[in-house]
Amino acid sequence: MTDESRGIGGTVGPPWSVDVLADLHAGVLDDARAAELWPLVNADPEARAVLDALDATQADLASLAAAPAPRMPAEFAARLDAALAAEAAAAFPGQAQPAPRTAPEQAGPGNAPVVDLAAARRRRNKRLGWAAGVLTAAAAAIVAVTVAIPNTSPQSGTPNVAAPPPSGPSVGSDGSGVQALVGKAVGVRDFGPLQNEDRLDACIAAAGLDPKVRPEGIRPVNVGGKAGVMIILTTGKLAQFRLVAFGADCGPGNPAVLFDKVVGEK
Repeated sequence: MTDESRGIGGTVGPPWSVDVLADLHAGVLDDARAAELWPLVNADPEARAVLDALDATQADLASLAAAPAPRMPAEFAARLDAALAAEAAAAFPGQAQPAPRTAPEQAGPGNAPVVDLAAARRRRNKRLGWAAGVLTAAAAAIVAVTVAIPNTSPQSGTPNVAAPPPSGPSVGSDGSGVQALVGKAVGVRDFGPLQNEDRLDACIAAAGLDPKVRPEGIRPVNVGGKAGVMIILTTGKLAQFRLVAFGADCGPGNPAVLFDKVVGEK
């Protein structure tokens, strides 16, 4: 039996191939096979070392998405300005000429106006600043009206807030299929529609759980078409986890639990 077939065929056990561990970690195996392999793999120090390396790599890649984009180097910005000016001169001959950085030449009879890129850029930024101010004032007025006259539902008496679109992998409304996500969610801290840890802690407390117990993983999920956030909690047993998903509208006094189930070795 080859290394690639070990852990998948009839003989299950070490040595584990990297392909098998990667598939298990990625959650591509079916639920029954994953439930069979997790306790065996977790009991093998060499296999755990490979899985820990995969977790670390996944966490490093996830952190890149939140890293700020670096500013464009000044030399490249200058080259971009020069290229744009050259294209403008080629497209409109006689109307756009290299502009001095000092006082621009005045247009006279028979002379085309000289385009000063620096001045044009200042005028553009000024107009953008005015537009941003108008939009900010309009947004503030809308928020003030919304706060003063909330739109409430006659059935629930709570404000009507548009539900965020579901994101993340899809699972059944009862949490079916969620076990395959465990390997990919451990070590992840993505609050999805809840946006931050404080809102998640409020949901956890509303569900009667202890917010001081840090989840092993947090990630958005699509539960039967509803946007939610799933947390992974340990149970004290090897390869067994408690998975709880909260709806995007959860908060103090409203746990909005979408599913709560234990997976892994019983």
